[in-house]
Amino acid sequence: MRASLPRAARRAAYGRGLGAEGLAALWLRLKGYRVLARRFATPVGEIDLVVRRGGTVAFVEVKARPSVEEALYALQPRQQARIVRAAEAFLARHPALAQGNLRFDVILVVPRRLPRHLPGAFAAD
Repeated sequence: MRASLPRAARRAAYGRGLGAEGLAALWLRLKGYRVLARRFATPVGEIDLVVRRGGTVAFVEVKARPSVEEALYALQPRQQARIVRAAEAFLARHPALAQGNLRFDVILVVPRRLPRHLPGAFAAD
């Protein structure tokens, strides 16, 4: 579906995504998380944010949509599987982090609302 969008629309969506990721990173910092990586990309997938608080490392997907319902619907099982594979690649590069608690979070960014953080939004299986 994305490939059919005009170049200007793709560029605008990319910019909105970057802004949402920046807002999500700030929100998590305010909640006591330390950002370890942003936009971690591998051939098997990408992770928007990798954060840590205490002994927990969270792989965070950021979804910016006009409504909470649309943002929730945007994270499909196929995309979750790509995020899990990218997390495995991240942990292969940073094996010491694999010793802690690992989870997959989602941050929903909707206009005129505070970001909504869903810790443990999906499992790795």
